[in-house]
Amino acid sequence: MRPSSPLTPPSLVSRRDLVSLWLGMVAAAALRPAQVPLFATGAQAPASGALAPYDARVLPRGIRSRFVDGVNGLRVHVLEAGFETPNRPMLLLLHGFPELAYSWRQVMGPLADAGYYVVAPDRRGYGRSVTTLTNYDDDLGPFGTFNQVHDMVALVYALGHRSVHAVIGHDQGSPQAGWCAVIRPDLFRSVVMMSAPFGGTATLPFNTANGAPPPPRPAPDTIYDDLARLSPPRKHYQRYYQSREANENLWHPPQGLHAFLRAYYHMKSADWAPNQPQPLAGRTAAEWARLPRYYVMDLAVGMAESVAPEMPTPQQVAACRWLRDADLAVYTAEYQRTGFQGGLNGYRSGGGDAALRVFAGRKIDVPSMFIGGRQDWGVYQSPGALERLESTHTTRYAGTHLIDGAGHWVQQEQPARVVEQLVAFLAQK
Repeated sequence: MRPSSPLTPPSLVSRRDLVSLWLGMVAAAALRPAQVPLFATGAQAPASGALAPYDARVLPRGIRSRFVDGVNGLRVHVLEAGFETPNRPMLLLLHGFPELAYSWRQVMGPLADAGYYVVAPDRRGYGRSVTTLTNYDDDLGPFGTFNQVHDMVALVYALGHRSVHAVIGHDQGSPQAGWCAVIRPDLFRSVVMMSAPFGGTATLPFNTANGAPPPPRPAPDTIYDDLARLSPPRKHYQRYYQSREANENLWHPPQGLHAFLRAYYHMKSADWAPNQPQPLAGRTAAEWARLPRYYVMDLAVGMAESVAPEMPTPQQVAACRWLRDADLAVYTAEYQRTGFQGGLNGYRSGGGDAALRVFAGRKIDVPSMFIGGRQDWGVYQSPGALERLESTHTTRYAGTHLIDGAGHWVQQEQPARVVEQLVAFLAQK
């Protein structure tokens, strides 16, 4: 039975009882021994039609892997939970970079137990949705925000749904979730953005035909040159991710791909003690220089070299319960096969598609919420972005929740707390 309100959970049990039950389920799932991935990990280019779903032993119980064909020209790999019962309200989970649908594995089961049909796709350019290697010189149009929203609309329809109870995005998937809510509020009935605040829609000159002065010409953006003039010289990671050399540096790093990913995930997590973020005073090179070197890198090195000094010890790896080595092997196998260019192209196309200007002045008018890790610098790297999300870009904002003990990978580091916040948000009338 569908809930009576767009934000009412499909259950007669009290919300407190449900939350207690789901937290226990999340904790139990987190303590299950991780399984060794059972698919090939070779670095050869993927062949169209050659990929298979994940073996069931790779996934927590109750989650299945399958493909959906004919999705805006893609064969999309999805993970699903709660699929056994028809007509459940749908939750759509959008991962970030460098992640996969697999990044949602610890929250999908508990959300399904709450009565939802939960879908996490490998987004365009990622994971098992990649059947042809992406190159730097490929057309960036398909990786633009507008087309990626088209991907999600097509996926929802292909799965037989005409509405999504909530679209929930993390990192690079967070602004995409925000744009889903802006472009199709009839389809995406609420939105949760995680770790990266949605930047809002464009502005256009207003009332100039009746004598209003045109807006002043924006000042030249010199921050990247200013970073390069610091001592030592620095560069912003997003600018680096737009470069031709980034894919090769990430794909074939000197320390090996598995070790690179381990250091990268560790350094951006709450496990890395220096992650004690604070709001920045402004968007200046001096303030950006306060960010860790996974965000503002030394000018002369790549990302692999930036994170290598912070590689966790074997003891730290063994103690990491949220990302065990067998879990990390899933990411290693997929990125070894595909490289990173598909995800990197999202940074190159960005959210500045010309088509998006037609939504100038539009706000997120569906219920919305932001979740981040209290130890995540990503919440603050764009000064004022979170405050603008709370007060300017949304009209039905339900709150900001920063979760202690989580860095950037909040739904993996603290899945129980994330489920708790999501369940409470979805229960609001």
